[in-house]
Amino acid sequence: MLQKIGFQPGINKQISETTAEGQWVDCDNVRFRYGTPEKIGGWKQLGTDDLTGATRGLHHYVNSLGRKYAIIGTNRILYAFSGGVFYDIHPIKSTTTLTNCFSTTNGSPTVTITFSGAHNIQEDDIILLDNFTAITNSNFSASDFDDKKFMVTSVPSTTTLTITMPSNESGSGATTSGGIRVQHYYHVGPAVQAKGFGYGLGSWGGEAAGAVTTTLNGALLDDTAGTGGSGTSITLTDASQFPTSGTNFIQVGNEEISYTGVSGNNLTGITRAVRNSTRSAHSDGATVTNSTDYVAWGEAASGDLIIEPGMWSIDNFGDKAICLIHNGSVFEWDSSLSNATTTRATIISGAPTASRHMLVSTPDRHLVFFGTETTIGDTSTQDDMFVRFSDQEDINTYTPTATNTAGTQRLADGSRIMGAIRGRDAIYVWTDTALFTQRFVGQPFTFAFAQVGTNCGLAGQNACIEVDGSAYWMSENGFFRYAGKLESLPCLVEDFVYDDINLTSGNQMISAGLNNLFGEVIWFYPTSTSSVVNRMVSFNYFDSSPQRPVWTNGTLSRTMWRDSAVFGLPHATEYDADTDTSFDVVGNTDGITTYYEHETGTDQNKNGTITAITSNISSGDFDITQQRAQTGQQTGVATFRGDGEYLMKIRRFVPDFISQTGSTRITLQLKNYPNNSQASSPLGPFDITSSTTKVDTRARGRAIALKVENTASSQSWKLGTFRLDTQPDGRR
Repeated sequence: MLQKIGFQPGINKQISETTAEGQWVDCDNVRFRYGTPEKIGGWKQLGTDDLTGATRGLHHYVNSLGRKYAIIGTNRILYAFSGGVFYDIHPIKSTTTLTNCFSTTNGSPTVTITFSGAHNIQEDDIILLDNFTAITNSNFSASDFDDKKFMVTSVPSTTTLTITMPSNESGSGATTSGGIRVQHYYHVGPAVQAKGFGYGLGSWGGEAAGAVTTTLNGALLDDTAGTGGSGTSITLTDASQFPTSGTNFIQVGNEEISYTGVSGNNLTGITRAVRNSTRSAHSDGATVTNSTDYVAWGEAASGDLIIEPGMWSIDNFGDKAICLIHNGSVFEWDSSLSNATTTRATIISGAPTASRHMLVSTPDRHLVFFGTETTIGDTSTQDDMFVRFSDQEDINTYTPTATNTAGTQRLADGSRIMGAIRGRDAIYVWTDTALFTQRFVGQPFTFAFAQVGTNCGLAGQNACIEVDGSAYWMSENGFFRYAGKLESLPCLVEDFVYDDINLTSGNQMISAGLNNLFGEVIWFYPTSTSSVVNRMVSFNYFDSSPQRPVWTNGTLSRTMWRDSAVFGLPHATEYDADTDTSFDVVGNTDGITTYYEHETGTDQNKNGTITAITSNISSGDFDITQQRAQTGQQTGVATFRGDGEYLMKIRRFVPDFISQTGSTRITLQLKNYPNNSQASSPLGPFDITSSTTKVDTRARGRAIALKVENTASSQSWKLGTFRLDTQPDGRR
């Protein structure tokens, strides 16, 4: 007898497969629309280039000339994308012209560049070289350096750095020969987030990638506290990059030394031989390393140590793109200039120089900074809970006066501001524990702040989105929505997500995206064993009801996502940590980003190469329904559910697809007991086309689950209602 089988929309992974009769329990690259599952749309690469590093900021806008821009910030370079072309608009921190600077070794690709003074460049920073003059005893020439960007391989000292060429030196080798101009890009940060805690976090004799180093200016004896016998200070060649507030640490040889202040090039308030190290003598010129983030063997860290990834906050103030480096400076790039794509972003004068987050408020147009400085220009005063906003329509004025609308506010609940987004009638501001609203009210207060949620902090800077007056976000303890009141979103894949998410060192890599074409809020996150984003979870606010929230999960990995408002279709970025061949940086070791347009076609199109997007969805187990006639005083039909008592036989099934391109594979997955492994039906799996009317099979089992999938390119499907021909087949 043919029997329709129907399933509730959404994935339910909170119950067992046997309990989930009439429900879907797993999927990949599938969405629900109008209650039925379908394969998601395809994507194609935008532009022909792979970008350097991992994208941690993406913003779309249209300028006054009608030109569309995507501003893309990776952990190394800030790009503007327009007309299918990527333009490097990253700000330059310093420019130095060198002579007698190149040293090479025969048979080695390493080139050492020597500066006349401290260069303040870190390992993995980007430098742009030009104005080359010839090197003696080297095969390297102007074409190898001019207008080329390099990733710094190492920083042996404060006055030298190394880069890696694509080929080895074939000459006899140069020694401080030739000249070059070096333009140093502003440092953004690492591609991934790292975290350490507890005993043995680091060794007092260890090294940290990119750690600030300099040298001693004067010998350090083992019987005096400081250089020159001062007893209270140590003199360095250059102390400009060493932390200036709190208790910090340096390492000289195997000795660790704490200090509490910096005066010029002197470290003051020193204590020798700390963190289980031994005091010893050190010669003039000995290497000094900032070891503040080290922890000695046998010493427990006093608190969690988080090394946040290089991130951006990007918005636009009219034609100007406003771009903030996380915990750093803020820059502007004017897209209305006739030569905009050949100009670089420049620092905004008068603005804070260290902030966690930034956005432009609307419609009042204030530039608002979160987790910023209490004293502008003094990075040591950065307060993670402090909010500062500019004068209205003026991104260069931040000092409050009686005649402007600039101002400040410190939030109370939490230890740091995690992120903020614009909403329909307010700015939503999250700390690590709470939610606040920031509403424009005009003079004299400019903004009114109100706490509207507790125990609902944001998991990461980009883990929030707003749509139709509702804010959605991912916390470290669940999913939430705010639409005038705080709601905890019921989630039927919650345990699956939170039991396998990297919240230890991956929370800042979580990002949220909106796909309004299908009513989806999507979160991309790293699993517990991954340092990069490799999974997603989606909430469908169109199809969800209080009785049945519609969630899906999958392996789509995107570091950033922007909706279709500007470009017509959603755009997103994918990070590949294992491939280092970017189009614009020599010696890149930080992976690459590919920029995609989504919801186009059925497949993945990367630089002209088509590959299949495989999708699948699996149901929970269902068993046979027994019907038999009753005799006696009453006549009729009574229904008894077998609940696995009877084996069932499926002789045929009738497929039904609302739409279908190519073929779709159907598998009947059989088992006799809940703990059995699933087995495919003897004649299956079955490849179904639009001309398939029925399929004969010899499936037999107590429980049967349905799996729908596609396996090749040019295939898509939207499921209808299947019918199975089932009958009882005994009890064993």
